This record gives sequence, C-alpha cells and structure tokens, in this order.
Amino acid sequence: MTSSAKRFGTAPVFFTAISTILGAILFLRFGFAVGTLGFLGVILIIVLGHLVTIPTALALSEIATNKRVEGGGEYFIISRSFGLNIGATIGIALYLSQAISVAFYVIAFTESFQFLFDYLYNDLGIFLPRQVISLPVMIGLSVLILRKGANLGVKALYFVVAILFVAIIMFFVGTTDYSSGAQISDLLVKFTNADKFFFVFAIIFPAFTGMTAGVGLSGDLKNPSKSIPIGTISATLIGMVIYFLISYKLAVSASPEDLVSNQLIMGKIALGGAFIVPLGLAASTISSALGSVMVAPRTLQALANDSAFPHPKINRWLAAGRQSDNEPVHASLVTCIIAILFVALGEVDTVARIISMFFMVTYGSLSLISFLNHFGASPSYRPSFKSKWWVSLLGFVVAVWVMFKIDTVYAVLAISLMVLMNVYINYYHSNRKGLSSIFANSLFQVNRALQIFLQHKSKDKTFMEWRPSAICITDATFERDNAFRLLNWVAYRYGFGTYLHRIEGYFSSSTYEESRNVLKRILSNIENEENFVYIDTIISPSYTTAIANSIQIPGIAGMENNMVILEYDKETREGLSDILDNFKLITAGNFDVCILASSRRPVYPKNGIHVWIKSTDEENANLMILLSFIISSHPFWHKGHIKVFSLCKPGQVKEQRSRLRELMVSGRLPILPDNIEIIVNEDDVSPKKIINERSQYAGLVILGFRQELIDHEDEKYFDGYDNLGETLFVFSKYRKEIE
Repeated sequence: MTSSAKRFGTAPVFFTAISTILGAILFLRFGFAVGTLGFLGVILIIVLGHLVTIPTALALSEIATNKRVEGGGEYFIISRSFGLNIGATIGIALYLSQAISVAFYVIAFTESFQFLFDYLYNDLGIFLPRQVISLPVMIGLSVLILRKGANLGVKALYFVVAILFVAIIMFFVGTTDYSSGAQISDLLVKFTNADKFFFVFAIIFPAFTGMTAGVGLSGDLKNPSKSIPIGTISATLIGMVIYFLISYKLAVSASPEDLVSNQLIMGKIALGGAFIVPLGLAASTISSALGSVMVAPRTLQALANDSAFPHPKINRWLAAGRQSDNEPVHASLVTCIIAILFVALGEVDTVARIISMFFMVTYGSLSLISFLNHFGASPSYRPSFKSKWWVSLLGFVVAVWVMFKIDTVYAVLAISLMVLMNVYINYYHSNRKGLSSIFANSLFQVNRALQIFLQHKSKDKTFMEWRPSAICITDATFERDNAFRLLNWVAYRYGFGTYLHRIEGYFSSSTYEESRNVLKRILSNIENEENFVYIDTIISPSYTTAIANSIQIPGIAGMENNMVILEYDKETREGLSDILDNFKLITAGNFDVCILASSRRPVYPKNGIHVWIKSTDEENANLMILLSFIISSHPFWHKGHIKVFSLCKPGQVKEQRSRLRELMVSGRLPILPDNIEIIVNEDDVSPKKIINERSQYAGLVILGFRQELIDHEDEKYFDGYDNLGETLFVFSKYRKEIE
C-alpha cells in the first residue's frame, strides 16, 4: 500500500474500539449480570476483565511505538514477534473470531426490534424468525462494505457513535419508581450467587474485547505509533468508567428480578427509553458489526500476504486489494460470506464460547510478547511508550487462568485446535521454522544469568541479531579497574561481557593454581558490586597468544563474541604498543575493536557521554552511537546525557544535521535534538584541538578510528587528547544498522 492510501488518524481507532466496547453486551446483558451477582459482583467482573484488557492495551501501545505496525494489526504484531508460523496459527483463529463476531453483532442488532416481534406474535399470532431482519441487514452491510470499503465504515462510525452516546446519556438521566430502600441496599452491598460468577463473566467478557478493534486498521493509519496507543488506551479507560457507572445505575433503578428477566431493562429506565434504548442498541450493534467487518478482512489480507495458506493462488487472491486504495475486496467477500452463514444459522452461543477463547489467546499472546521483549532486552526494542514488565506478565497469567475458569473443556479444545493448526502450518511451511528473535533474546538473558552463576559450566553456541558480546583481555586488573568498569556498563542490560585477566607464563600446575587464586581474589574484590560480567583468567606466555586463544572462545550468552575491548594507561601509554601490534590479528576475525585509554581522572556521569563523529567514521558512526546508548543504560549514567558532535566541512552542515536528527528519531534513541551539534572543521584548525576544548570535562568520550590511519600514524594517532578523561576509541568491522 502506498503512503497516500494510509488515510486515517486516531479518531477511527478510538471510535471503532469504543463502539464495540459499548456494544450489544452492555445493552443486553449488563442488567442480567447486576441482577444475578449484584453491583459488587459486576464490579469484580469488570476489574477482572480489565486485568486482561488493560495490560493488552498497554502492550499493544508499547509494541506499536517500537516499530511501525502494518496491515493486520494484532496479527502483524504477533507474527513479527513469534514468527510467521506461530503468528499464522494465532492469526487464523483471530480472523475467525473477528469474522464470526460480525454475525454475533448483527444477530444482536435484531434484538432492537423486539417490540416488532412481540407485536406480531402477541397481537397477530405471527411468529417471525430473527433472520427476517438479520439476513437482509447482513447482506446490505456486505454490499456497502464491498462497494465503499473502510471509508464508508469510518464515516458511519461517527454517526452511530453519536447515537450511542445520546442513548447512554438518556439512560443516566432517566428515573424509575423503584424504591431506594433495603432491596436497593442489598443489591449494592451484597455479592450474590458467587457460584455463577464465571458463568456470568463468560457472558460479559466479549464486551471487553472491543478495545483492540481499532488496531486492525493499522495498515490504513497515517501514524500507527501515535493513533494506536491514544485510541486504544483512551477507549479502554473511558469504557471501563462507563461500565462502572452503568452498573451502579442499574443497581439503584430496578429490582434483581426485573434486571434478570428483561434483557432490555435499560429501556425501562432511560428517558424516552422505549425509543432511545432500542435505537442505541441498534447503533451499538451495527457500529460493532461495522468495526468487525472492516478489521477482519485486513487480518485475512495480512495472513495471505504472509502466505499463511497452503496454496499460492489462494494467498494471491486473498491478498489482492482494490487498485485505487488497496481495499481488501476479496478478503471482505470471504468475511461477509462467513458472517452471512452464521447469521443464517441464528445461533452462535456455542461458537462464541470458543471464539472468546481465541480472543483470550490473542490477548494473552500480546501481553506475553511485551513481557518477553522486556525480559529479552534487545537493543532494537526501544518503544516510545513503555509499559511495565510485571503488568504484561500479569495480563498473560490472568488471560490463561480465566480461560480455564470459564470452561476448561473449551479452553483445552481451543488450545488443541491451535496446536493442530500449528503442526499443519509447520508442515507446509517447513522452511519458516526456527526460533524467533523474541524467544532467542529471552533465552540469551536466561543463559547469561545461568552462566554468571555457574561460571565453570559449559556454554552453548547460538546466533542472534547484533548486540555487543564483548571480551576484554588485560593484565592490569589490580592496577586499575577502568576496563572492567567499561565492560560492566556494556553488559548491564543490552550486551554480554567476558572479562579475562591475563597471567603471563606457560600452563602448568603452578600457574593453574595461581589462576584459580587470582580469580578468587577478583571475585572477592567485586562481591559487593553489581556485576553483569563473566570473569575468568587466561594463562599465556605472550599477549599475542592470549588474544589468539581468547577470541576463539564462545561468548557468555552462548552467542559468538563480536567485540574485543583492550585497554592501556593513557598517561604512560603502557600496553598501547602491544595492542597495535596485535590489531590485525584481531580484525582477521569478525570483531569490532574498542581501545580504552584509561584515565586516572574520576568519571563524572553528570557531564555525560560525548560522541565525536568525523568524516572518516562512516563505518564507525552507528556503532559509536549505539555504544553510547548501551553504556548510558547503566545506573551509573542515570543523571548523565549523550551528546553527539559531528565535524564536517563547510557546506555540509545542513545535510549532516538532518541526517543525524533523522537517525535519532527513526532509531528512537534518547538523544535530544539540542544535544546534536554540527561543528565546521576549518582547514587550519586541528580536530583534536576542537575535541580537547569541547569535551575536556566529559565523563566519557567516544572516538572512531580506522585501520589505515593506524597503519600510517601508529601510536601517534592516539596522542593529542591530553585534556580528555576516559576515552574510548571504536573500530567497527562493518556498518551497524540502527533500526
């Protein structure tokens, strides 16, 4: 779809969600719920339901602000997180839930004509099936959607939502003759029929599922990362407040017997209720049906775009969109046919129970994705909106628990159907098997914790997306801790680190014993510090041998090491010549190299991290910026900031500033535009002089270097930064992408 076709803002997300939240269940079943359980019982249902939906809404908002959510809404998020095969399994179940929901809402729409059915039966003796109204309405709705598409649906939403809110307002201003005596008091303060709680919950819960209805429009939104969080969260919270208020109004306005026996009891309470409540019910159900019939085809279209179905022709046909606006006409046709079939059957209660299970699976999956992203802590997961990991975990646990509490048989049946579906999808899409990065990231975190705890155990080898897996080799552990401190910053959240203290000599029983004693001493020295680094010793007769051996060992997380951190004393330059002598040995492998010039000056984090990008840093720049972000995540840098300086030639200022700001925005990096400074480097001014002047008080300075410069200048390249404190020179083996 072209960008011009992405035409919707936040309002359609909100109205699609709120119209489904305040839908058929609210008008037809809330009275029954209050009459059965009492006001307190319904409040408990609302709270429990929102323990599922609010974490899901927050998870959706978080994920939507990390990467662009394209067509398919919830399916897109799940499939891009869990992988296409698992995503297709949940996506197909989600699509069926959405498609059959259209039929459910249309059938509920016919209840607004209860007065007509009663009149024909009681006065004329004519019994008409509900399909007399529901089928023509469903067919008419199908024709409109197929001809006009989502544009008509969104325009109609504004109209029906207006009617819906008028009906709710009229309900609140209505009064009854019902006494405010003991009966009302009992209904308000007693939790009755506790044994029927989950039976009533199963009836009420579909009302809460409307909060994600607008997410399915993601492919048609101009700015999903803005519209989805605002629309979804606001609809969820406003809907919850209205639920509380309506439950209270029902409890004080009618007897339990009337609430249970009359499904249109709201019409007896509302001002002008005989007309306005059926009209509100009609508006709510038809708007919910409109929302579902807009969203379901887009889920099906996204599934087909990902070749979720076994035949290429089926996928191409379902994925096809109208040329002018990419409206999924074929997917809409299939959705309407499914809905018409279930409307014709007229009875969806049994199917709706399984559909509720599929919705629970979807919501639980979305909360689980958010939790795993928090736990996995990938550097590429930088959402603008952040939920809490424990909120997401709570949403997942509650969703699974509620599934089995509602109906264990249906829960097992729904899960079994999805397992069988996944087996089949894995069979015909065997090439798409594999561990998705969200699982891999979580496993790496678990693996890291185990490896640090069980340092003497073997480590697994695994590959994952780029993140620093660094190895540091030094023999100056007891003289200075600069290298260990840097590695600990890198490894705190987003990276992994292995720290090796070099013991000079040949391997023997005496040197081995010495290495064990040295390791104990190091571990003892840091036992009161927060350590995120795997520590060991290496026995080697030379610095070169130590490096050659070290770079071949597996990383602490089980992934291959991809970065080597080396260190020398900035004042004496002790160790620099050994580093440069072995630079080509290290870069013969696929390693990035960081050379730390250790300063004896204290590091003041409030002075920030300064990143200097020069014209020779085309390959290094992204790694330098990523490292500043990764290091700044450590609590030590909590009060610090990142400042990026770019040295460029006259005439390149505007272009360089635009490029860097776009990089920060698109990469969601916490670097303010005011902290990006472009400096014109005149030919008669040394870059080192500028850097010394501007960064002499910085907590950490990050500079880049290239191999050809080292070959040309050798140790002199690192001279001339006398005013700086801790300085990190970065060499990137290949350009890193900031997604």
